[in-house]
Amino acid sequence: MNKRISTVAALLLLASGAMAQSIEDGLKKMYYGKYASAKQDFEKVIAVRPSDDRAYYYLGIAELGLENKQGAAAAFHKGLQAAPTSPLLTVGMGRIDLMEGRAAAARQKFDAATTATKGKNGEVARAIADANTEIKGGDKGYALTTMQVLLNNAGTGKKGGYTPTAADYIELGDAYRVLGGENGGKALSAYDKALELEAGNAEAVMKEGHVNYNAKLLQQAVNDYAKAASLDPNYAPVFYELYQFYYTPRKDQFSLPKAKEYLQKYLALSDQADRSKNEYYLASIMFLDKDYDGAISKAKSVLPHANDAYKAKFERLIADAYLQKGDSLSARKSVDDYVAKVGESKLEPLDFKLLSEIYGRIKYQDSATQAKIDQKALGYLEKYATSDTLKDLDRYETVARAFQNARVFNKAAEWYQRYLDLKKEQKEKPAAVDYYNIGLNYYRASAGVTTDTSMLTKAGNAFADLSASYPDLTTGYYWRGMAAAGKDVEAKNGVAAPFFEKYVSLAEGDAEKNKVGLIKAYTYLMVYAYNKDDKASLQKYMDKLSPLDPNSEPIKQIKENMNRPRKGGR
Repeated sequence: MNKRISTVAALLLLASGAMAQSIEDGLKKMYYGKYASAKQDFEKVIAVRPSDDRAYYYLGIAELGLENKQGAAAAFHKGLQAAPTSPLLTVGMGRIDLMEGRAAAARQKFDAATTATKGKNGEVARAIADANTEIKGGDKGYALTTMQVLLNNAGTGKKGGYTPTAADYIELGDAYRVLGGENGGKALSAYDKALELEAGNAEAVMKEGHVNYNAKLLQQAVNDYAKAASLDPNYAPVFYELYQFYYTPRKDQFSLPKAKEYLQKYLALSDQADRSKNEYYLASIMFLDKDYDGAISKAKSVLPHANDAYKAKFERLIADAYLQKGDSLSARKSVDDYVAKVGESKLEPLDFKLLSEIYGRIKYQDSATQAKIDQKALGYLEKYATSDTLKDLDRYETVARAFQNARVFNKAAEWYQRYLDLKKEQKEKPAAVDYYNIGLNYYRASAGVTTDTSMLTKAGNAFADLSASYPDLTTGYYWRGMAAAGKDVEAKNGVAAPFFEKYVSLAEGDAEKNKVGLIKAYTYLMVYAYNKDDKASLQKYMDKLSPLDPNSEPIKQIKENMNRPRKGGR
């Protein structure tokens, strides 16, 4: 009897050891981006011990890594049926709430999990923080506070003190990083602390690259990514980041050969159990090689078997391939069919970007039809810029430039203003051209059948900001004068005079360079002096204007008027 009990106990210990090893194996696979294989490990644990809340939670996270939100929700829900009081699974359900826009419900679950663990459970704290940093609508400040509370409990000298791990400091760094701005340095410090605890942690180094990328330190970011790859050549996520880096169409960044190189390296390390993802990236390599027909064929062959998340990716790839091969009508049909299936409310930022590009390429001879198409293209571009919580300077500038090119100047000015405001928010000093772009587009927007003085007022305000920020430049004063003169085209009340006078005082030092502007300023000031019968000023500006514009029509008219006999004169 005792021998049997002993044998059973040994078997239970072995099973427990196997389960723990399986969970750790699964976590290691997720670290390397192998979610399908990790999912299998967690399912094996659950089969042996169906009440293991950690196995259910990480099964749900693996499902999310496979972009299967329904599968994740099912894993969390089933886990709570088996372990109803699990704080970790409560956080999992809160994560689903957050993904579905139920922020208040999510917060209740996060708070309940924190209360149950007294803020001292690393897995629970990291789960809460990760949900709030990674998901649209998450409370990033709450993520930071959660990690700070956990780490404030650190210290083996304290009763019940918590011993921090590298994963804790990585999560703390993530919270600082997504908060942005001056928090970038704090994020780097947190990642450095993780590396002190675990020197070979490639994730921490890669995320230091993310901080530098966000700070537009592109070379430093690439160096960090390369360092992470060197530190752990099997760390697939960093090769994906390098692929994304070089595939992003930005100056000093875009390189198709390098994008293809790193995508191939990523695929060599990727999870062979994840067929949908691998087939998608194989099609992507064809796309990068400009084998658009091959990419379309590959995507269409895999599409029926792909999960919902990858169906969207394949549909987008097909439409983009048609676009790149010059078949904009097939691209439009493909993308319109896709939008009809999923509904516009479920489209992602990249969908809106592609829609804008496709509609922007379509050309009709009928001007009315073309105007509608152009309007749709611009509308989709705006949605691309505002469809998630990410505020991106490049996106904003792209939208502003598109409206400017389409001659929708008031919208262009609005987007240039948002671009400037975001620069300030990110603690970056706006350049003179940023103010200029706002003012010039409002100035252009004032032109019409009748002059829109409200647009001139906005233009004047922008140019006033330019001259205040860059007082040594002539540009702000000149254009502030032009905006004011737009409200006083006959130069009767002199509202533009102070600005043109300031401009003249700065511009006369290089009359040849500033010839066009000086002609405008002298002409207004001359006519204003004539209207108020200021003969001294009139002669002064006539003398200044004549050498620059010998055929000045306003001078001729003024002289004719002055030489014309007055009524009743002799």
